[in-house]
Amino acid sequence: MPDTPDAMDVPAACQTFLAFDFGLKRTGVASGNRLTRTATPQVTIAAEGDARFVKVAERIKEWQPDALVVGVPFHPDGASHENTLRAQKFARRLRGRHGLPVYEVDERYSTTEAHALGAKDADAASACIILEQFLRSLP
Repeated sequence: MPDTPDAMDVPAACQTFLAFDFGLKRTGVASGNRLTRTATPQVTIAAEGDARFVKVAERIKEWQPDALVVGVPFHPDGASHENTLRAQKFARRLRGRHGLPVYEVDERYSTTEAHALGAKDADAASACIILEQFLRSLP
């Protein structure tokens, strides 16, 4: 299970972040910053495979974040499952392709929470929840 970031993990120079809620067909996206500790939903990426990474690269070029955040799902008891491994692989590929720090956040229940809040785009709302959870954990 990914650890919650602490001051040692996230340098103060990392001020802006782009977060992803990885899915097989849709990947939610949110942008946010350390100063306000808030996240804003962005247009969800509806693409698979390499096409997804083309769209991700476009977002990174547009937003120029200092670091990336990826939600990693787990079972309620903390055990991993197929999507846990897929999200972790996605995070590794982001690190390799973009050379930015990538932080993994336990995202149990983020989609459920997004639906409960009545989100029109649950993927983007989930990415916001993931990013705000990450931002609240920073000093």
